[in-house]
Amino acid sequence: MGGRKSKSKGYTGEKEFAELIGGRRIPASGAADAFPNDVELPNGWLAEIKRRREGMKTLYKWVEDERENPDIVAYRSDRKQWLIVMDLDHFKQLLNKE
Repeated sequence: MGGRKSKSKGYTGEKEFAELIGGRRIPASGAADAFPNDVELPNGWLAEIKRRREGMKTLYKWVEDERENPDIVAYRSDRKQWLIVMDLDHFKQLLNKE
């Protein structure tokens, strides 16, 4: 993907996520040190938004597992901190948006 397409995909992802959760997209995010994150959540937290065509197939399989049906997936690589992953509906519940 070329630079312009990649930038456009990133912008649309930031805009879409901000609208879905009732947050706000941070203008010029990533362009300067003063604006390091992409979206401000309703509770004041900051989010970095990433879009990849197929970058996290296994992670999606874990979250969408029909047998286990988890609310969250906790993941940690060696010598890294834990990451918590959940679908948007659960995240909106956490933010008291539904």
